[in-house]
Amino acid sequence: MFKKTKHNHEILDPIHGFIHLNSKERAVVDSRPFQRLRHIHQLGLSYLVYPGATHRRFEHSLGVMKLADQVFDVITKDENLSDDIRDAFGELQDRERWKTTVRMAALCHDMGHTPLSHATEPLLPPGTDHEDVTYDIISHDDLKSLWRGLGIYGEDIAKLAIGPEKLNHQEFTPWEIILSDIITGDFFGVDRMDYLLRDSHHLGVTYGRFDHDRVIQSLRLLATPPEEEYSSGPILGIEEGGLGAAEGMSLARYFMYSQVYMHPICRIYEIHLREFMKDYLQDGHYPDDLEAILSLTDNQINAALADAALDQEKSGHQSARIITTHDHYRLIYERDDTLDQERIEESTETIFRDICHEFGEKNCRHDRYFPSKTQPNPFFIKKRHGEIVSASKYSQIFKNLPIVRFDRLYVAPSITKKVSKFLDQRKRRS
Repeated sequence: MFKKTKHNHEILDPIHGFIHLNSKERAVVDSRPFQRLRHIHQLGLSYLVYPGATHRRFEHSLGVMKLADQVFDVITKDENLSDDIRDAFGELQDRERWKTTVRMAALCHDMGHTPLSHATEPLLPPGTDHEDVTYDIISHDDLKSLWRGLGIYGEDIAKLAIGPEKLNHQEFTPWEIILSDIITGDFFGVDRMDYLLRDSHHLGVTYGRFDHDRVIQSLRLLATPPEEEYSSGPILGIEEGGLGAAEGMSLARYFMYSQVYMHPICRIYEIHLREFMKDYLQDGHYPDDLEAILSLTDNQINAALADAALDQEKSGHQSARIITTHDHYRLIYERDDTLDQERIEESTETIFRDICHEFGEKNCRHDRYFPSKTQPNPFFIKKRHGEIVSASKYSQIFKNLPIVRFDRLYVAPSITKKVSKFLDQRKRRS
């Protein structure tokens, strides 16, 4: 039988105030895989552009756990459950065990990040991403005894932390889909809530702020309307009174992506970093050995960057020098967003080839971001009189929210003026 453990540890967080843990959860925080997150920057090298962006995956993971706990309490509160939802989920009889599982999944959801987070994730072995590494870590021997002590299953924690979209080879019950959506969901996932609030706070920008308390308190388990094809079962949605806060959250995400995460200088630093890492890592990518990945943090990479920048004979010297001296390649061209996508891609590719031909490939870089998934699955709104409708049909904000995408060309600082003149002449000829 599951035994509830008293909360007797607290950590003060600048975003959410005190975060409480019981002794068994504290043991997970003290474990080697979780303590490693103290040394993984949340936003890679963004601190070279935004000096305050030195926060780590460690505190983000704690924040996600607190928000997941709050959401779980709201959506499973008796007065917030309709009879049909209560009948659909027999698991509600075992709330304490599932609440513990959700808290642990939220806490562990980012343990698989590579050094400097998303910036170097493409160097994992082909077909692997940080979610795959997270799944392996949660299933690792270091944590198995902790899961047994909590009276929960590591497999359940891993499933909720990763979600059905990534673990599409595994079967998820409707209840597991809901609980995973609390953490990883496209609209109301608390991972997103925390990183928007936390990144905005540390970077000193206001773009990521929104009324997350209002969003959370308005969340409900809703039955999918029969005419909708997206889901045949209950889904995480929101009451109409919280729609404005939900719209604010989506706008916050749009502006954080367009103005911060995809900042052209942040992006070129990521390119320089990956080029260095390809020289630094054996065979140009991270090993597929879990222990080897767990032993790597930002500390080793920063030390290697500093060492290589000072020694021309070191592998990766040029990229390291660029990063440590802030001599990054300069943005020279960005696509015209008024053109249709096919013409944009063809036009930029042609310009890039011409610049490379004229000035050498080593002096030019191309960075394109066209997300494959332009629109997430819909969420549903419970209107004041009880009707449940799709947000994509009801909200003008969600109908018209822009898509963040770009196509950019960069060149070495020493040839910026020459390339600019070349592009002007090229434009006049065309």
